[in-house]
Amino acid sequence: MPTRQNSSSGRPKSPRIQVVLPEELCLRLADLAETESRTVSNMAKVLIQQGVERFEQQLRQAGAGGTDRFRAALEQQQQRSDRLRGAPRRLRLQRPT
Repeated sequence: MPTRQNSSSGRPKSPRIQVVLPEELCLRLADLAETESRTVSNMAKVLIQQGVERFEQQLRQAGAGGTDRFRAALEQQQQRSDRLRGAPRRLRLQRPT
């Protein structure tokens, strides 16, 4: 859960979270931040925003019609006549040769 602090003027600051990153990913993030002339924190914020927007868009696309496509695919399947109708009466085991 993000924590919220107050500034010296009494106004609430933006929520803050802690994230633990592998060292390699942290270095890559720092390199990107330097390339973009941003702080590491700001670069992380920008990348998280882009990732969340992309993820939400994929969810919307999958949700819109996803259930309908699944239902249509199920309805298009032909019933198999070779399905078992109840438990078999006797099982025959083959001996290894």
